[in-house]
Amino acid sequence: MSRICHIEIDDAGLPAPTPEVEQERRVAIFDLLEDNSFDLPGKDGAPAPDGPFRLGLSIRDRRLVFDLATDHGGKVAEFHLSLGPFRQVVKDYFQICESYFEAVKRLPPSQIEAIDMARRGIHNEGARVVQERLDGKAALDIDTARRLFTLICVLQSGE
Repeated sequence: MSRICHIEIDDAGLPAPTPEVEQERRVAIFDLLEDNSFDLPGKDGAPAPDGPFRLGLSIRDRRLVFDLATDHGGKVAEFHLSLGPFRQVVKDYFQICESYFEAVKRLPPSQIEAIDMARRGIHNEGARVVQERLDGKAALDIDTARRLFTLICVLQSGE
């Protein structure tokens, strides 16, 4: 499989992220660039474009936009996805993350672990939504989908 070699998040016009959200963003980008698998299928009988790919993520006209180019800058694809399928899982993820950050400050490790397991479960659900929404447009593994879900959450935190 090909991979993503660069990520650009277009958060112009969105409020500044909280320190926690900004940290999540940095970690997700670092982890994604370190290890990911992302491939584009061929279209209309044309061969699949070769990676690695540069990914631009943004929200335009209330739609999630994946803008993909080759490593040298030649545009290869652009997907506009409805945010609707992401809304509930993103909302759930933010709520559980807030509970987790609060728990770390005041609860014993056993309770923190239970909240963290719930957080991971919601994160996995978000990754499945990413894979479903990109089905037929891009092939990616679950770890790549998890990291992309984190970045989608970062973008939606400012909405």
